[in-house]
Amino acid sequence: VLGVARGRALVRFGGDHGEDFEIRKGDVAILPAGTGHQRLSASDDFVVVGAYPPGPQMQVWRPTPENYRLAVQSIPEVALPDTDPVYGSRGPLVELWKKRN
Repeated sequence: VLGVARGRALVRFGGDHGEDFEIRKGDVAILPAGTGHQRLSASDDFVVVGAYPPGPQMQVWRPTPENYRLAVQSIPEVALPDTDPVYGSRGPLVELWKKRN
């Protein structure tokens, strides 16, 4: 989960060929494991807070062919969080995550 604490930014979610979004203070982005994300530009006061669900230590994969292959293999094994990172145990994402399984 990424939460914008201050300012605004243009970001790309989904890797090199992903989609660009403008995010600003108060916005929250919840990214599935393995989703590429990049800040393209930002205001001088831009502050973003990131958090990961409890569980195994997160891994950062640098863009190499071998790391891509390893990431593609490991991403489906990432467990879904037990709670919605914004609204808790009764949040809307809990139901969406259950539908995935």
